[in-house]
Amino acid sequence: MTEFVAKARSSRITPKREAELYEAVLDLLREGGYEALTMDAVAARTRSSKATLYRKWGGKAELVAKAVRHSKASTSADEIDTGSLGGDLHALALRADDYEVERNSALLRGLAAAIHTNPDLLTAFREYLIEPDMVEFHRVLQHAIGRGEVRADNPAIGFLTHMMIGGPAAHTMIDERPPTQAFLLAYIDAVILPALSARTA
Repeated sequence: MTEFVAKARSSRITPKREAELYEAVLDLLREGGYEALTMDAVAARTRSSKATLYRKWGGKAELVAKAVRHSKASTSADEIDTGSLGGDLHALALRADDYEVERNSALLRGLAAAIHTNPDLLTAFREYLIEPDMVEFHRVLQHAIGRGEVRADNPAIGFLTHMMIGGPAAHTMIDERPPTQAFLLAYIDAVILPALSARTA
């Protein structure tokens, strides 16, 4: 049954066309927000068949989450190995410049209310954004444990997700500014690394 569903959801959309669709979705989100975005609007903006959109993405929540994911920096944690946890976390933070961070932060602020009131969107964001990011952070952390920088039983490891998401989110809410590269690097050095008992970059 799972194989049948996967085949039914498959699509011949090329990577270039997929990127164009994602950019159109992000434009529509910036123009009117999540509630105003419809699959009809996406189909009209991209000159696509609504049936094709549903085959590929299943629904609006998955399409939006994957569009936001696509807008994030593409460098994988697999490609990052500076030799230290501080250096690796800095490299992850520097994957997006301040302009990209600001655009993504503004987009996520606009989606925040919808994420907390729409279970499908929350599930999609967890699956396609939060969990992949945390897999990357934990991969980097495992490298640090292997190098002896961090103890495997450090209790702060269980709060890594909260620290990585909570700090930048609080900065946006309290200071009313997106988390710039300078803020992210300072936050890593002042909060993340001391909590993990690791050296700075």
